[in-house]
Amino acid sequence: MKKIIQQILPSLALILFLSASTFAQTKIGGKVTDADSKEPLIGVSIGVKGAVTGTISDSKGNFSLSTNKPGALTIVVSMVGYERQEIPVKGNKTDFQIALKEQATLAQDVVVSASRVEESVMQSPVSVERLDIRAIRETPAASFYDAMRNIKGVEVSAQSVSFSSIGMRGFNSNGNVRVVQMIDGMDNQAPGLNFSVGNIVGISELDLQSVDLLPGAASALYGPNAMNGIILMDSKSPFLFQGLSAQVKTGAMYASNRTETTTPYGDISIRFAKAFNNKVAFKLNFNQLTADDWQSTDTRDQSLLNGTVLGAGSRGTNLAYNGVSVYGDETNVNMLSSLLPILGVPAGLPSTHPLYAQSQISGGLAGISALTGVSKENLFRGVIPNVAVSREGYAERDLSSYANRNIKFNAALHYRFNDKVELILQGSYGQGTTMYTGADRYSIKNFSMGQYKAELKGSNFFVRAYTTQENSGDAYATGTLGQLVNEAAKPSTAWYPQYFQTFLGLAFPTFAGGFQKGLLSGLTPTAALAGANAAVQASFPYYHGTARAASDAGRLVPGTAAFNAAVDAIKAKPLPQGAKFTDKSALYHLEGMYNLTEKLNNKLELIVGANFRQYALNSEGTLFALQDDGSEFSINEYGAYAQASKKLFADHLKVTGSLRFDKNENFDGVYSPRLSGVYTQGTSNFRASVQTGFRIPTTQDQYINLLTPSARLLGGLAVVQDRYKLSGNSYTLQSILANQTDPTKWVTYKSKAWKPEQVQTVELGYKGMITPQMFVDFYAYQSNFTNFSAGQVVAQPSTTLAGSLNYFSFPSNVDNEVVTNGWGLGIDYDLGNRWALGTNVSYNAVKDNGGLADYQLGFNTPNYRTNVSLGNRNIGNSGWGFNTTWRYQDQFVWQSSFVNQVVNQQQLSVIPAFSTFDMQVSKKVSEIKSIIKVGGTNLGGVAYTTGWGNPLIGSMYYVSITFDELLNK
Repeated sequence: MKKIIQQILPSLALILFLSASTFAQTKIGGKVTDADSKEPLIGVSIGVKGAVTGTISDSKGNFSLSTNKPGALTIVVSMVGYERQEIPVKGNKTDFQIALKEQATLAQDVVVSASRVEESVMQSPVSVERLDIRAIRETPAASFYDAMRNIKGVEVSAQSVSFSSIGMRGFNSNGNVRVVQMIDGMDNQAPGLNFSVGNIVGISELDLQSVDLLPGAASALYGPNAMNGIILMDSKSPFLFQGLSAQVKTGAMYASNRTETTTPYGDISIRFAKAFNNKVAFKLNFNQLTADDWQSTDTRDQSLLNGTVLGAGSRGTNLAYNGVSVYGDETNVNMLSSLLPILGVPAGLPSTHPLYAQSQISGGLAGISALTGVSKENLFRGVIPNVAVSREGYAERDLSSYANRNIKFNAALHYRFNDKVELILQGSYGQGTTMYTGADRYSIKNFSMGQYKAELKGSNFFVRAYTTQENSGDAYATGTLGQLVNEAAKPSTAWYPQYFQTFLGLAFPTFAGGFQKGLLSGLTPTAALAGANAAVQASFPYYHGTARAASDAGRLVPGTAAFNAAVDAIKAKPLPQGAKFTDKSALYHLEGMYNLTEKLNNKLELIVGANFRQYALNSEGTLFALQDDGSEFSINEYGAYAQASKKLFADHLKVTGSLRFDKNENFDGVYSPRLSGVYTQGTSNFRASVQTGFRIPTTQDQYINLLTPSARLLGGLAVVQDRYKLSGNSYTLQSILANQTDPTKWVTYKSKAWKPEQVQTVELGYKGMITPQMFVDFYAYQSNFTNFSAGQVVAQPSTTLAGSLNYFSFPSNVDNEVVTNGWGLGIDYDLGNRWALGTNVSYNAVKDNGGLADYQLGFNTPNYRTNVSLGNRNIGNSGWGFNTTWRYQDQFVWQSSFVNQVVNQQQLSVIPAFSTFDMQVSKKVSEIKSIIKVGGTNLGGVAYTTGWGNPLIGSMYYVSITFDELLNK
């Protein structure tokens, strides 16, 4: 793929130079002012419609540009917060006097996200939610990425102060592979993970022009994996946003569960852009965030063993304690099952025999059995309790790297060959340390990723090539680290036998001695047995304590030099021998799009496009399965699409149809059609659509082979699963839970064909101005999933620890349709004098789980969530601004491979309901071209969590100052 891109780019550049033509120039100029204040406006975008030519107004509101586009022209004048104007131009005119009116809502915004062509937000054929520069500036959230949680129908799973995952319309996760995040046309996923790592390698807030969110299936235009939605971020053009801007944000983070409850927070950004003669432009961006991360301290016992339930617990209340945020205590072994084989040891072995002690016990039980008539096994069950035992683990804070930092660099060079063609060379690089909850709780330390793009774009086409290079740095799996620290102190193959033999060595002499004493005192064998049982069982706590103390001898204690040395050694070794998570996978992508509308004399709007993508997996054998020659797999995909639109009935109705085909080398090709219609009457817009989407299984879903504390994760491809001979040699977890004491009723797992997941969504919606002051947006949808991909868990008896099961988790298709539905309502009301009141509520639910039995659906979404906001961006023209947001969401069940598998299956992993209140006050200081903002999030102070094993999110307080050379009065 790399060679293809290297060969194509020089050819494209040559074509551009050869095709450049010269036409008579039209000169356009004038002045732009605020319609109310009459003050000149700085930084207004003035562009020629249907061309790449454009400029901005200067410090006095003046602008000038030249264009070679022949014939009648239309200039587009736009600025965030003002109503967009389109002005026809005939010939040279350099004295335009343009007055822009303030825009109360986003109703007039133009987007290209919904159909890949320009259209009004109001007339979009599908749901579109937008954050523009003004909304980002006014949000009380600490960052624009955090601000997305206040958008209708958007779910945010926060695993760290710098890493959140966005979900829409259900099936949320910590790394959401059903929502695609794109930045300047580049898929922002980490190639080895197949999901974006929040905004760690993203856009600086200073360079962000807009964020568009499209809830629902978007595969018809944007390709695989945009099943539940897509996030499109566009950065600022250096032609249109010039000069120097900078932001300094500092504050404090508070949460009562942290080692240090209050810690500092800092975020610094700088941007510089410059254009030369409307021909060449460049921009540079730098951003750095530093903080001590939120912490996960959930100590609830999730083992559900020894008669316990999910809830508060400890080693004292449950011998098999397994804390949610405690690592190294996940494995448990049943003591009775492990010791029962002793009964088969023949009595009377010589003292030199290695099984002499077991022979003595077996022989003693045989003698007592002869006297009492009670079987040896039942006698043994009175001496050895039927309990599971686990090792003591380590708290997450003892193992994790909480020093969160994130550094981002971005540079771009733009060159305009003529009015219609622009070349963009762009590079983005991010590095950071954060926390991520996946199948394990990962400390992503010194992670880095770069995205590098070359793009040719014109008024009716683009050709784009880019690559994403990922390096996991010093990342490691925290849960695995906890287990291996225990193994370094003493292997479990020695720890458990020592525990059980110590217990038995104390219990059996007490039992046998008590029985003998009872007989000597004249008791019948039955009475003597009862007394012996009572004596030994009364001492169980002492025996367990003594056994644990013996087996824990040499345990590594947090904070000691020995513990730190073991941790460092394990973190330095790659999985599975160590905890280091290695991933240096890469993605290569080439795509193009052409708009044929002008060729068809604007009678039909028609676009076509195609793409090719390659994933080059490289985990150095720590994450992905290997080929027979020891190398890792590469995956090739390609796709093509076409879309046609036509306006009918005096332009009141616009009908759009599209069709896309995609092929992955491991699966059959998939077609994704979409049909939509928008009827416009005045300021009301009614829409209906039938959309399809699909999800090609991720690189991990296809090829992962990773042992985690809860299960071994396997890819769904036969080439991976067949290595463990699961089909016909393992049992479904559901059948094991239903028949825990009767293995004869366990259901044998049989493998089946695995296909890409598909969805068809029917949506109805309305968007319009009910009154001049009230903007309403409503949608309702139903999604039908076929070949739904869900997690399946099977188990095999362990060959190394008797009485234990080895769990395997992998993706598989649900046999029946899975159906979800929901609706959303947003209302924005202009109260006058720039006061704005807004509210939104969304509902999402599983209507039919497809008769789910042996799968984990992982809907992970509250039924109801709502936001209410009140603000004023410029109170009485004083420069003071104010904004508040209150947010609430229901409780819901969280299912993932991180959750204890039994808790998962029984849907006990409930995330509690919560609400937050955020507020900010800002002041525009025009004299220094700056905005000062003071704000806080979660001001109620009640910490909350968004997913199982995720940290508790506390309160954040900040003050920021943003300097912008283009800031207007």
